[in-house]
Amino acid sequence: MQKRALITGLTGQDGSYLAELLLEKGYQVFGLVRRSSSGNLDRISHLSGNVQILSGDLLDQSSLMDVISESQPDEIYNLASQSYVPLSWTQPALTAEYTALGVSRLLESIRRCKKDAKFYQASSSEVFGQPDESPQTERTAFRPRNPYGVAKAYAHWMTINYRQQYNLYTCCGITYTHESPRRGTEFVFRKITSTAAMIKLGLAKELKLGNLEARRDWCYAKDAVYAMWLMLQQEKPDDYIIASGETHSVKDLVECAFNCVGLNWQDYVSVDPAFYRPDESVQLVGSIEKIKTQLDWKPQYSFEQLVELMVEHDLKKLTNTGC
Repeated sequence: MQKRALITGLTGQDGSYLAELLLEKGYQVFGLVRRSSSGNLDRISHLSGNVQILSGDLLDQSSLMDVISESQPDEIYNLASQSYVPLSWTQPALTAEYTALGVSRLLESIRRCKKDAKFYQASSSEVFGQPDESPQTERTAFRPRNPYGVAKAYAHWMTINYRQQYNLYTCCGITYTHESPRRGTEFVFRKITSTAAMIKLGLAKELKLGNLEARRDWCYAKDAVYAMWLMLQQEKPDDYIIASGETHSVKDLVECAFNCVGLNWQDYVSVDPAFYRPDESVQLVGSIEKIKTQLDWKPQYSFEQLVELMVEHDLKKLTNTGC
């Protein structure tokens, strides 16, 4: 029998890649989209006709119940949230409504309408905040340092509580920073790859960045969504870190991106304190020992391969030879 999956956050980076993966595996895919977002379907335009769009909102539990009742999903992937950390400081209440309470509404809707559905919750490395150990594991204490991290921590523990209290199949994937050509340019990785391409083509002259020594655990979004799917194929639900297991500095990223276009980054990059984040000293890097051992998952793309992939995409996009 054909499996059915419901994805919230379908129009985002992860949602679009996950939809592609599930379609390749023969699923019938449904996507929850807010009416106000129905016009922003660029990332899934190539899937038109293959994914059934359903209107709903994480702020409205009755709409979630209607969508679950209509789609009758075997698997539900909650990828929707207010996911930009700086914005969570200017809109903390809205971030809490979508990223925290929205998960409560969704879990309760599953309990009432489709108790046998398997549920994936997109957790985040931001729940660790200022960790007391590095690398972090699934047992590392949560110490979130921004409203987004606080909201994700609430959602994480609610997911576990519904698993324990109601015996639902619910999982949390604690994802670290994951990138792709579908990432917005407000995120530093895409900002760097796209600007390097622009400079190469004579469309920009400089790139301003914050702390070049800041380090991140970066992996490819396609690798991350495969891990999400894999988690829901297990006999028993559990929580896993999804990461690369290594860190690279912003300087490493800049050097690699400019090498891809044959330029010396030092000729074009300047440091602007305005782009510094208050928690740059925090090193978030995930241990992938558990997911590697239990699910046989590890990233298929190296850091260098990811940078090259994204720079090449941006060059093609800017020269109108690709999408």
